[in-house]
Amino acid sequence: MFSSVAHLARANPFNAPHLQLVHDGLAGPRSSPAGPPGPPRRSRNLAAAAVEEQYSCAYGSGRFFILCGLGGIISCGTTHTALVPLDLVKCRMQVDPQKYKGIFNGFSVTLKEDGVRGLAKGWAPTFIGYSLQGLCKFGFYEVFKVLYSNMLGEENAYLWRTSLYLAASASAEFFADIALAPMEAAKVRIQTQPGYANTLRDAAPKMYKEEGLKAFYKGVAPLWMRQIPYTMMKFACFERTVEALYKFVVPKPRSECSKPEQLVVTFVAGYIAGVFCAIVSHPADSVVSVLNKEKGSSASQVLQRLGFKGVWKGLFARIIMIGTLTALQWFIYDSVKVYFRLPRPPPPEMPESLKKKLGLTQ
Repeated sequence: MFSSVAHLARANPFNAPHLQLVHDGLAGPRSSPAGPPGPPRRSRNLAAAAVEEQYSCAYGSGRFFILCGLGGIISCGTTHTALVPLDLVKCRMQVDPQKYKGIFNGFSVTLKEDGVRGLAKGWAPTFIGYSLQGLCKFGFYEVFKVLYSNMLGEENAYLWRTSLYLAASASAEFFADIALAPMEAAKVRIQTQPGYANTLRDAAPKMYKEEGLKAFYKGVAPLWMRQIPYTMMKFACFERTVEALYKFVVPKPRSECSKPEQLVVTFVAGYIAGVFCAIVSHPADSVVSVLNKEKGSSASQVLQRLGFKGVWKGLFARIIMIGTLTALQWFIYDSVKVYFRLPRPPPPEMPESLKKKLGLTQ
């Protein structure tokens, strides 16, 4: 058991290329002998697709990117909307911790004051905003992953794949947050300011009348602070966790796993990634919630007023929410790919050209 834990620790998602080669036992002539060679493994490029299946389109084609964007809309729009009650309580804990002292107390106070219907406040801007965000997040991630992979070349794309995932996800989230910001601002006003507005139709005109377009985009910088680190962790941690699960946990290669078995691995890797995402992004999430409630405050002023302890309020609720959310999003997104028969590249393996350079092939 301890040896398997040690292997997983060495396989962390942020290994540098040389350390990754050492870990794989592929560091070149100075590596210690590894015993008799096993059966040859099939080489896969980072963007390779299994040839056994008949796909509906080519990897990296326009249709592929469009359907990936559709998968992002379905996965993000539905999951965020389903978790509106938990998100509402979490936001109220952040902006008024004296009144909403914890997750269970927050639900109790909300039900007492607003009834069951009150838990659904903000569902419309949540659904619209996160559907648009999902479109850009997942669709552009696939675009930038292909773009940056082609720029790096096959060998560097393999060696620096974690950096590739981080760069592609950060680039995608930059645009995704611009799409999300107006609806996020309206959602927070509806959820955290009693009497301000009960629906998006009421909130949006009122916000525009009071502050103009600034009301919808003043939270975009804090959104970048919250969402870009979150998405970088979400995608890079997920990709490398999937790789580690198939390498150390799943008892057979991915190509031999059924579609349901592959989706179970997707869900587990998504939940693990989600826990880390919640921790990384929570301080900025607290700032966004308070900033969108208050007029005339800046992100730095809110951060200074909340202090170190204040920005961590509601973390437990966020871990539950984001862990479940991320796992479901990856599960739904991968299911959409299966349904539309899109290419789903297997975990990457070292290219043959790099093996030859390292003297690993005859």
